[in-house]
Amino acid sequence: MNKKTSFISDFKAIVFAALLIFVLIFPAQSVFARTPAEIRNQEELNISQDMSSQDLSGNDFVKLDLKGINFSESNLTGAVFNNSKLNGADLHGAQLNDALAYATDFEGADLRDVDFNGALLMESTFTDALIEGADFTDAVISRIQQKELCSMASGTNSKTEEDTSYSLGC
Repeated sequence: MNKKTSFISDFKAIVFAALLIFVLIFPAQSVFARTPAEIRNQEELNISQDMSSQDLSGNDFVKLDLKGINFSESNLTGAVFNNSKLNGADLHGAQLNDALAYATDFEGADLRDVDFNGALLMESTFTDALIEGADFTDAVISRIQQKELCSMASGTNSKTEEDTSYSLGC
């Protein structure tokens, strides 16, 4: 009985050593690693300077430098732009309803005729942005952002026919 117990113990030790060596020699493949949210779909986006008139709804543009990119007339419904830089970007006529753009920099961006209906825009900056005809109906913004945007508000959205000042609650 003692030999049998010794054999089982030796067998367990050999199997354990073999597994340990296997794991050390062949580490887990990268396919098993979780992809961070910031780069989840960036490879398939093929971001170029001209992204106009495209259906980009639901895509993640998290922590990206999108300065000067042309997104005009694109469908960005439900897109996520958290902590991205859209300085000087052209979003003229784009649909950003239900988009998530927390702490996004829209400084100097062309936001004329954009539909921000239901978008979350907290902590985003709009310094020197063009917002003529933009629709902010049900968009979530802070009081500070509201005051800043109201001082620039003019025009009516060509698609929703909503007055920019009214949609901001000015």
